[in-house]
Amino acid sequence: MDVTLPDLGESIREAEVLKVLVREGDVVAADQPLLELETDKATFELPSPQAGTVSRVHVKKGDTVRVGQKVLTIEAGRAASDRREPKKAKDDAAAPPPPARGEESDDAGREQAERAPVLAQHRADAGRASGQRAADEQPERGDEDSGAPGPRRPEKVRASVSVKEGAAAETEGEGKDEPEDRTKDRAAKAAKPEGVTEPRPKETATSDGEVAAGPAARRLARELKVDLVRIRGTGSGGRITPEDVQAFVGDRAPAARTAGPPAPAAEDERWGPVERRALTGIEKAAARHLSASWSEIPHVTHHDLADVTELEEARRRYEAGKDKAEPKLTWTALVVKAVVVGLRAYPRVNSSLDLEREELVTKRYVHVGVAVDTEHGLLVPVLRDADRKTTREIAAEIATLAERARARKLALQDMQGASFTVTNVGGIGGVAFTPIVSRPEVAILGVARTREELALRAGQVTQRIVLPLSLSYDHRVINGADAARFVRYVAELLEDPLHLLLES
Repeated sequence: MDVTLPDLGESIREAEVLKVLVREGDVVAADQPLLELETDKATFELPSPQAGTVSRVHVKKGDTVRVGQKVLTIEAGRAASDRREPKKAKDDAAAPPPPARGEESDDAGREQAERAPVLAQHRADAGRASGQRAADEQPERGDEDSGAPGPRRPEKVRASVSVKEGAAAETEGEGKDEPEDRTKDRAAKAAKPEGVTEPRPKETATSDGEVAAGPAARRLARELKVDLVRIRGTGSGGRITPEDVQAFVGDRAPAARTAGPPAPAAEDERWGPVERRALTGIEKAAARHLSASWSEIPHVTHHDLADVTELEEARRRYEAGKDKAEPKLTWTALVVKAVVVGLRAYPRVNSSLDLEREELVTKRYVHVGVAVDTEHGLLVPVLRDADRKTTREIAAEIATLAERARARKLALQDMQGASFTVTNVGGIGGVAFTPIVSRPEVAILGVARTREELALRAGQVTQRIVLPLSLSYDHRVINGADAARFVRYVAELLEDPLHLLLES
């Protein structure tokens, strides 16, 4: 049995190998962990689908593997002593030496050089479609939409192709794409009036919601910075082809091709010693995701202060009298509770923008992402149905999610589906900050450290405890007045414990 990387959901198409937990010749039980893998969302272990002997390990630490790619081969019913030595000798003689990781790095200059002939090929006429289909069979360098890109190696190209040949859903879409059909589709598109676009057919999306497109089309779309969802596929079953991508953007060349000064990283070494290390999967995904969110969303941040003197006194009394086994009532839990009440009062803040259909999608659920600072990077596990939980339940679940995040034990589903995010840097410090909205969400609330201030109350100067709140929002969806009203409403809930209790 060939063990392949399973479907990871939410358009996650690849993972990085952190550890190989078995060796060739090892006897494994069903569900025994074989590999430790990392995506942009989480770290997880790949279990064995059956008991048997590991006859071949096709990956090593640091490799990036794609969904459907073969990672191990397991043979049932053979003892380790029957397989280990002969197999090892055979592999040593037959297996090609593994390529160096640097051969296929994410270096921008190398990718530009590799993509130049690809782009030129895609600009050729329809008579070269067969050559383009061959390019479409090569695995992608990384799916930016998935958020977990990675390098590719020569032997993996062959493995990926062999897997596709055994998967009907992938092969049929590629093999039946006849050049004459494409020519007719392009002619039909050219005959349409300027500015008129047809909705993408349902067949263009796969059953899991991912856009149906081959690796070459995806690679070209990334290079040209085009969202595949906006493209109508002309291939078999509505599949998006490289020609469709090229037709969508016309003759626009990618900005990365423009000649310019050397990269800043190359300049650094002119002035002194430097140290380099590869980004982790989480770091690479965060860099891409935040860059895309910042460039696509017109950000505005609204700042406010909540006078939480009474709530802080109540919180301290609760902490002093509660059982030690009960979860700590943190400010994050209290803010999340106030936020979910605020999202019911201002549902537009709990929405997303669908530009393709020109629709505002208001969510009937409230799943709150809670940012957790870990030594592996910032992770955002999701508190599901937060509006149906008590404050104590919210505190307990946040503590559990944070512990699992720091131990790298979050499941993929723990990181998916948030409709709003809360990030609290109060444990570190700061007065206020501007968090970046995580698309497709339209808002994120930042919480800074509580501080003491003097205030005038009933003609008397008194000391108060204030909590800084910073709401960054998508100005295409939320205007400034509504943002101010939402933050003030959340602040008023935190300022009056009875109000928060009655509205919960």
